[in-house]
Amino acid sequence: MAETSGSEAGRERKSVLLRLDPAVHEALTRWAADDLRSVNAHIELLLRQALTKAGRAPSDAGPLPRRGRPPGSPQG
Repeated sequence: MAETSGSEAGRERKSVLLRLDPAVHEALTRWAADDLRSVNAHIELLLRQALTKAGRAPSDAGPLPRRGRPPGSPQG
């Protein structure tokens, strides 16, 4: 599913199937919830931090998507 926002106009987000040990997934779920993020957003944040630490961050990567509901989305 492609998602775009104003800051990513024309950029398509990539979907990736990720298989995790259930205990690792549960730990990530708790960590993400503590930071008020989805598991997906938290994994992307952690991957970006690891890329930066390894000196491999792409210079053309867009910003992290904004947290919360997109503007104009239904609430409820």
